[in-house]
Amino acid sequence: MLKFLLVVILIAVAVYLTTRAIQRRGIAPTPKPRPRRPEPPRFVGPDDDPDFLRDLDRKRKHPEDPAE
Repeated sequence: MLKFLLVVILIAVAVYLTTRAIQRRGIAPTPKPRPRRPEPPRFVGPDDDPDFLRDLDRKRKHPEDPAE
């Protein structure tokens, strides 16, 4: 069992080193980075809108004022 494990490890190291050598020489093309998708526009919630907050503050301070 130990011999089998040693053989598997040696084969894995050999494959890894061969792959690295091929990539460094430029024989095999390296994968191109995928283009990033543009981020969708962020929506501003009503609780983040300064006008909304200002209007809420005004209504809280003057609840009898029917200015809408």
